[in-house]
Amino acid sequence: MTTPEANKLIMLRFTEFINTASEKLAVELISPDAVFHVPGRPEPMRGPAGYLAIIGMTRGGFPDIQWTLEETIAEGDKVAARFTMRGTHQGAFFGVPPTGKKIVVQAMNFYRLTGGQFVEERGQPDLLGLLQQIGAVPAA
Repeated sequence: MTTPEANKLIMLRFTEFINTASEKLAVELISPDAVFHVPGRPEPMRGPAGYLAIIGMTRGGFPDIQWTLEETIAEGDKVAARFTMRGTHQGAFFGVPPTGKKIVVQAMNFYRLTGGQFVEERGQPDLLGLLQQIGAVPAA
């Protein structure tokens, strides 16, 4: 059984994965049976290829995007993580043409790990804040 401390260390490796979109790290860290619940999608993404597709969707709009792991809380097989995403809007995103604007967005994600691999994620990026920053939605 993986300890909460070990899961926190795996989160550091996972951050390297999402920042590089490494297929090698995807296979190492993501279970083939993993399920990823993505906001706005009726069906979850699955396995290493599914997570690489999620990263690809984000990089399509923000090719330089980088995630900073700000905080983790681990208990049993679960990890809660807070990230800051930073990037430049250089491609279409949610139908919004590129604006060249920089974004800084928070995300709160919940993970479940088994045997050192991710088996589930529920991600909640601040999509409203992101859309406001690229001018797609008026700021409050």
